[in-house]
Amino acid sequence: MQAKEIKNRLNSLIKEASAVDPSLAKRLDEINRWVKDVKPGSLTAKKFVLFFLQQIIKDALVWLDIQALTSAEEQQQYYDRMTPTEHYWYSYLFPKWLNETDPKFFIWKQKLMAGEFNQADTSILQSIATDIVHREGTFWQCYIADFSMATDIIISNRQKKPLCIQLTSLSDEFSPDKSDNWEKALQRWGIERGLFLSYNPRINQFLHQIVNVSLYNSDNLRTGIYLKFNL
Repeated sequence: MQAKEIKNRLNSLIKEASAVDPSLAKRLDEINRWVKDVKPGSLTAKKFVLFFLQQIIKDALVWLDIQALTSAEEQQQYYDRMTPTEHYWYSYLFPKWLNETDPKFFIWKQKLMAGEFNQADTSILQSIATDIVHREGTFWQCYIADFSMATDIIISNRQKKPLCIQLTSLSDEFSPDKSDNWEKALQRWGIERGLFLSYNPRINQFLHQIVNVSLYNSDNLRTGIYLKFNL
């Protein structure tokens, strides 16, 4: 989806959402005002901004589809066709984000537009996601979960219980503040359990270890526990 098409799509979604879900319309309007003065050529050059816009358009389309269903039974059937992590996003975290104040949204929008996010760990997350799927688990990744909810990836395993995970390669002397902020962010969004996983990229098979620990805790970590784990 090209920059001009994205802008047109945002405007049409705002109109549609206004009649269905004012909270969604408000968020989309906020995003639209953020990008409306950026010329299509300049917007095309900001690939991470484009990625976010594509994600929010997809989220809006799915959410409007759900809202168009007239009964709880129909909505449940729609959710049942999703993976457990996708279900968790659309039935809980995304509507929560629409309806509550996001204190980080204004800040990370500015940083995203300024090109201050380079997502250097993208290849690591892709490798983790690929291994999770290979082991018949599921995953969900998006900018809102990452930047606002301190969650790099949401995964589920055999028990189909989604788990929010933050990964960091910081040394121990730097990670305590980050892990404390992570726990507060999860609690602020009503995320009832989480895994803060510190890893050393110089260790052999560290990706395999990350996936092992993540899948195990998806099935076994108890509600109310925010586990900080060092590989």
